[in-house]
Amino acid sequence: MNDLFRLDSGAGQPLVLLHGGFLDNRMWDDQIPALAARYRVIAPDARGHGRSANATGPFRHTDDLAALLRHLGTGPAILVGVSMGASIAVDTALEHPELVSAVVVSGAGTSEPNFTDPWTIRTWTAWQSGMAAGDLNAAVEAFTLFAAGPHRTLDDLHPEVVGRLREMTCGTLSKHTPDEPDLRLPVHDTWNRAAKIDVPVLAINGAIDSPDHLGMAERLTHTVADGHAISIDQTAHYPNMERPDVFNKALEDFLRTL
Repeated sequence: MNDLFRLDSGAGQPLVLLHGGFLDNRMWDDQIPALAARYRVIAPDARGHGRSANATGPFRHTDDLAALLRHLGTGPAILVGVSMGASIAVDTALEHPELVSAVVVSGAGTSEPNFTDPWTIRTWTAWQSGMAAGDLNAAVEAFTLFAAGPHRTLDDLHPEVVGRLREMTCGTLSKHTPDEPDLRLPVHDTWNRAAKIDVPVLAINGAIDSPDHLGMAERLTHTVADGHAISIDQTAHYPNMERPDVFNKALEDFLRTL
């Protein structure tokens, strides 16, 4: 699919920024200008998110991304993803390895998550309950709690970060209805296949993210042939938004090793 809304700036080696679930590419506003000075930065809105159209039939996010990269003729690209975006990056390394030269993830592993932590389950359930009831505000507030993580409240985050997250989440959730069918097709057996990923993989995690999100990202880096994990203090699920200076330096340090 080559009609995803996207930003495309800069020149050089292609670097694709993949946003988290129910957000959009504006979550990368603190990364794009800095990275576009050295790379061709491509930041799409996933199907059904932000300014991209909703699905009209069965689809896989990884196939959408592959189609976009082939349409743009980028060749192998560095994929950088947070949360859902991280899972899309990993799935693409599995399903379309010829398009991927390196992977950076944050707060996720593959598209087959495993949630066991009580806080994560409570927060996820509250978000789903808000969606099922058609209560957009409740759904947005519950989902935004992932930004705080289990050890803080939203009042502990910078108000501008919380405001940006609420705006993006509200924009995407308002495109959908409680009775809308889920047209996503799964990518199967991802964890068993992850060991075959032979490109460098870095996890940049928020140090106070939920144990489930941290565990999946670290499991991935222990599974692949060339994996490493670092963490950013005082951040949870969106370290690139909370401490963009530290995130950008960690990312750029990794990119220089490729």
